[in-house]
Amino acid sequence: MKRQPCVYILASRRNGTLYTGVTSDLVKRVWEHRNHVVEGFTCMYGVDMLVWYEPHESMDAAIRREKAIKKWRRVWKLRMIEEMNPQWRDLYSDLL
Repeated sequence: MKRQPCVYILASRRNGTLYTGVTSDLVKRVWEHRNHVVEGFTCMYGVDMLVWYEPHESMDAAIRREKAIKKWRRVWKLRMIEEMNPQWRDLYSDLL
């Protein structure tokens, strides 16, 4: 996958702890989460499974979308994940 602004959601497991983020390099950023390169929320709670992502034309658009999703109720996020990824597969390998 080429570098492109994306919003993404990581999970610890199906229906587990969720993390919403934004990046311009999804492959690199998910690799960092999976390898605990940066200490923080995802490292502390074992949130490293890519379950949803959405590419955007610009970083500004991606940041606006990320901020909106972070305000959503959990049930809305779960529904969005299940629409794209009903099996809750780790999508990281699809990017490589």
